[in-house]
Amino acid sequence: MSISLSVHSGNSIGFKILKYLKMKKTLLFSVIFIVFLSQMGYNQQQISLKAAYKKDFLIGTALGAEHIHERNEVANHLIKKEFNAITPENHMKSGLIHPEWGRYDFDIADKYVAYGKKNGMYVVGHTLVWHSQLPKFATQLQNVDSIRSFMTEHIKTVASRYAGQINSWDVVNEALNEDGTMRKSIFLKLGEGYIKEAFDLAAKIDSKAELYYNDYNIEQPAKRKGAIGIIKKLQASGSKINGVGIQGHWSINTLNLQEIEDAIIEFSNLGVKVAFTELDLTVLPNPWDLKGADINQNFEGNPQMNPYINGLPDSVGVVLAEKYEQLFKLFLKHKDKISRVTFWGVNDGHSWLNGFPIRNRTNYPLLFDRNFQPKLAYQSVINLKK
Repeated sequence: MSISLSVHSGNSIGFKILKYLKMKKTLLFSVIFIVFLSQMGYNQQQISLKAAYKKDFLIGTALGAEHIHERNEVANHLIKKEFNAITPENHMKSGLIHPEWGRYDFDIADKYVAYGKKNGMYVVGHTLVWHSQLPKFATQLQNVDSIRSFMTEHIKTVASRYAGQINSWDVVNEALNEDGTMRKSIFLKLGEGYIKEAFDLAAKIDSKAELYYNDYNIEQPAKRKGAIGIIKKLQASGSKINGVGIQGHWSINTLNLQEIEDAIIEFSNLGVKVAFTELDLTVLPNPWDLKGADINQNFEGNPQMNPYINGLPDSVGVVLAEKYEQLFKLFLKHKDKISRVTFWGVNDGHSWLNGFPIRNRTNYPLLFDRNFQPKLAYQSVINLKK
């Protein structure tokens, strides 16, 4: 009987057993060794992000249409194994779910909600009010009454359809400029009170769901101050707001842990939950040191801005892992304040950062590579809980 076995070099116990087997060369001990290795493999397979952080906070991911339709079995298995919270990347945004006045397309959104329910996941509704990715007809609205009618009817229709099935809504998304002032969107034509209108309407229609304000760069002091102002005004007026979503579109080159910690503490002091809703860490150079996630910003590409088309260098992979480790150490330090950490994409190939802010780049911002294999960054996050 010939048995070929491979044991990881770091497993001294495995080597000792293998040495003993070679000495004995008996069927009995061979069987015992195979069972031992099988059990080791089984235990390793049970390790997952959601299991490791079960007692700390939810671990989520953003789903595209291909994931919601379960077209890729490898991706589907990974999502169900690693994550216990989901966010729709695009298919609940008004441009897709509400393409024409009075007409809605709920097909993929329905499947998304059903996917979450089927797999026992925390389901995020994203998003009810956002200035971007609007349907074409909405971008052309000028009359205040028409804008208010669009906003209120949209919230009523979408929120009521999924009332009781959504765990939390990103009610208003990205309402602030970088200096903390209100963004001049079509909704601001209704006055700054449109945020309260949106939250109050969402609370009335879906009373069971938690309600969040979501934005990027609100860990930075000026914009953070604006977000704090929004939360305080809602609370002072008696409106329901349960949490704030810090998007977390950051870079391995400029990650500022102190600002992130300050934001966690300051938002939590307001009595709201803190979620990291769209986490990814770009490894690529940014034109003009661009920060944030304003999708209207696009730049011309050149080879210097796309240096890793043939694969991520090990040295950069190490830095990515170090940054994720530092970030999750901070999250664990404040786990009593954090409700959820959601990665913005399932794997590197799925990430929106391959097309932002320069199209057709090859980025590596997540924990799983293009073949759905865990990267060193994944191990650094998992190892914190071992």
